[in-house]
Amino acid sequence: MATVKIRNIVLGEGLPKIAVPNVGSNEDEIINSAAEILAARPDLMEWRIDYYSVGINDHEQLITTAKKLRKAVGELPILVTFRTKNEGGVCDLTEDDYLKLIETVITNRLGDAVDIELFHDEKRVQNLVNLAHDYNLVVIMSNHDFEKVPAKDVIEFRLKKMAELGADVPKLACMPHSASDVLTLLQATTETHAAITNPLITMAMGDIGKVTRIAGQVFGSSLSFGAVGQTSAPGQLSIEDLRNAENFLKL
Repeated sequence: MATVKIRNIVLGEGLPKIAVPNVGSNEDEIINSAAEILAARPDLMEWRIDYYSVGINDHEQLITTAKKLRKAVGELPILVTFRTKNEGGVCDLTEDDYLKLIETVITNRLGDAVDIELFHDEKRVQNLVNLAHDYNLVVIMSNHDFEKVPAKDVIEFRLKKMAELGADVPKLACMPHSASDVLTLLQATTETHAAITNPLITMAMGDIGKVTRIAGQVFGSSLSFGAVGQTSAPGQLSIEDLRNAENFLKL
């Protein structure tokens, strides 16, 4: 399997890496949260800019905050994510505004990697992927279903589609309602992991899905999300619990 380097970490080798979300809603909160996250020593910080309403509406402010954030975290890799409301985010944007925002993130290199959601205009998504690569940003392409776990073949199709569109790392998260749902995701992850060379990120949310957050090395998921303070998704573990569990299951 190919690996993907994001600044100074490598996805796709060894234990799954740990990302911690920064969900500050203003610049002070973002910078203060960054200091707390840095102290917890994750592998990567996910900057959830959908929580930062001022920056979303003022791209110059977003760029200014990004520069301060980089200074605050030093060499810690940053994944910049705007999660749309349909996929669990906290801020609503039109299709055009979302795609323009992602373009701003890329062309100003606000981080080391950018999240691009799969379910947007395909041609523009493809153009953004190409643009990100032109600016040496890693693309994590994502899909989130907060209602259910899709059928196994649907999960596999979506992950493979992301790879076909040029994503460096396909990502899919979904909400299980039974143990069978969790098994569906794990089986789809394992089979897709064997079928394509890209590192994958998958997880089932909520309490019943916690096992998928800690067993990525077994089933083929290369990154998990832990929390320092406020969580950004149901079932997210603290970084300490996640690290301990991953080490316990290390192959």
